[in-house]
Amino acid sequence: MSPQDLTTAIVNGINAGGEQFLEGTLAAALPIIWLAILGLHLGRPYILDMIDRFTLRLGADLLWLIYVALRDLLIVSGVIMSFMFFFPDVVNTDPLPLTGGLAAVALFGVLLVKLMGDPDHNLRAFRITTVLLAVGAALYFVPYVLGTQGSFAFSPNLVTNTNQQWAVIIAYISIGLLAIMGAVAAIYALRTGGRPEAPGSTAAQ
Repeated sequence: MSPQDLTTAIVNGINAGGEQFLEGTLAAALPIIWLAILGLHLGRPYILDMIDRFTLRLGADLLWLIYVALRDLLIVSGVIMSFMFFFPDVVNTDPLPLTGGLAAVALFGVLLVKLMGDPDHNLRAFRITTVLLAVGAALYFVPYVLGTQGSFAFSPNLVTNTNQQWAVIIAYISIGLLAIMGAVAAIYALRTGGRPEAPGSTAAQ
């Protein structure tokens, strides 16, 4: 082996190791992100109750601003971190939840609802985001707990690198759904400037 071949092999090994480390870190962090998103969404009544107890309006506004910013930032982070589910070579290599891509699509759907409506003041939009979060969490945690973390006879069927055929199919389906919703979001933003629907609907409190 020539020095050039050795150098190339070392560089390729470092790159492959770094990629594996990054994907493993994202896969380990995503369950925490999902739990935090669900906790903040379900904890909304508690935040509203705390706001009503504030005697200083500024304190109430700051609490609500921090809550909304943290919740929406985690949703955006969850979508970005889930992009690895849209690459067939990644799902074929790493042990990931089989339906993680569909869970990411559901999470992106929450962002689409927030773009086109106002779940904090519109009851219908709030219910849609709740359903999308519940479906997305189920699509992620069921194969994660029973598949990647489980030792059942059917567990390999719920892991991407041991069920590669379905993993690739679900990845392409997820890409298609994400592309459709992305196109809807782009068209809506271009037509309306990203403004939500007109106020005056029922508040989700």
